[in-house]
Amino acid sequence: MAKYDKSDIERRMQGAVDSLKGDLSGLRTGRANTSLLDPVQVEVYGAMMPLSQVATVNAPEPRMLAVQVWDKANVMAVEKGIAHANLGLNPMTDGQTIRLPMPDLTEERRRELAKLAGKYAENAKIAIRNVRRDGMEALKEDEKKKEISEDDRKRSEEEVQKLTDKYVAETDAAAAQKEKEILTQ
Repeated sequence: MAKYDKSDIERRMQGAVDSLKGDLSGLRTGRANTSLLDPVQVEVYGAMMPLSQVATVNAPEPRMLAVQVWDKANVMAVEKGIAHANLGLNPMTDGQTIRLPMPDLTEERRRELAKLAGKYAENAKIAIRNVRRDGMEALKEDEKKKEISEDDRKRSEEEVQKLTDKYVAETDAAAAQKEKEILTQ
């Protein structure tokens, strides 16, 4: 049974890019983005739950997030969870709605965030290159077991390299887009 599986390699590379996009969406740009609150955990009913399971988050204005808590008894817990997430947001409670104005980012903080976006991208590229290495090793193993010819191995290695180039370019594009978003506010 051949070890090389092109679809598995592509799936794993796409996973690295998707993970990067998730990480980048959590970086605060000064503009309200509901995904900013994704990591927030709230202690309700004696358990820790993601904010999305106890409230609705939306962005009514470009520089404001609104959290509509479903159960009035959980408003304080949600406010506490947002404060503990260290997002630099100052919650203002109005009944069952918590408003979160987005503070302006300092130039220094923008540079830090842009650097962090670059670091996330580099980690994604490392993951992609690790998948490429696994694919190349699987091809060599298949050739050694006489399951594929040398020509097939070389052809497949070119495919793996093309996939690698494609996903590295996608990673660079996502990081460049986010850095531009952070630095031009």
